[in-house]
Amino acid sequence: MKIIDAHIHFCPEMDGFRVLAEQAGHEYTAEHLRAEFRRLGITCAVVMGNRAPGTDMADYPDFLRYCVGLDRGWEQLKEQQLAELVEQNLRRPDCAGIKLYPGYSHRYVGDRRYAPLYELAAQYDKPVAIHTGATAGGMGLLKYAHPLTVDEAAAQFPQTRFVMCHFGNPWLTDAAAVMEKNENVFADLSGLLEGRVELDALFRENEGYFSLLRTWMGYAGGYEKLMYGTDWPLVNLEQYIAFAARLVPERWHDRVFYENAKRVYSL
Repeated sequence: MKIIDAHIHFCPEMDGFRVLAEQAGHEYTAEHLRAEFRRLGITCAVVMGNRAPGTDMADYPDFLRYCVGLDRGWEQLKEQQLAELVEQNLRRPDCAGIKLYPGYSHRYVGDRRYAPLYELAAQYDKPVAIHTGATAGGMGLLKYAHPLTVDEAAAQFPQTRFVMCHFGNPWLTDAAAVMEKNENVFADLSGLLEGRVELDALFRENEGYFSLLRTWMGYAGGYEKLMYGTDWPLVNLEQYIAFAARLVPERWHDRVFYENAKRVYSL
């Protein structure tokens, strides 16, 4: 089975990511990641940018693509300057899209500052990935990260593809409703685990949660629009493949693990 990991983080200068990788049983290096991808059948991955837009044009290894991230350092930029920096990235063949962090930026997805970026994404036929669902730490505000906020942008910009990262977890019902209603909205399944776990015990002890997750993943043909992703280095790659394979019915594996991401991110 071929796999595309639609959501990883690769920013070697960030020591925090290095620690998380080690806790998950990995080294935080390009060489290690390449070897693991080859071993596990992962053909490509999409890096969610964690740098300011002007520095996101760093060279990534050839087996990775990236989304230019509005994570930090962009609020001080003037609107035209921000659009120019983002467009410089979108012109690159290794740039697969844009990544927003509204819960941490304290802006709704429908905020006017994002509008020019949605138009650019449509112009370059590349999606806008959005952190939805729970935020890490106390500085994020959940009201900005709720998946229902994506509905407004999707309706206003029907030519732009939007990806709800983390499937809006724990608001699974709302994420499924937004994805079903809007043809231009998709979701990835990243970040549903952290670290290394014992899968049999995990599924046994959280049977109710995983039953709900399966229900809303498959809601109204949802497997056509779901993409495998991990949030690496937060998780062990081999273990997350096994985890997702338990959640997704086998007849949908090719779509969820590979084909949907290839289509959505034009890989």
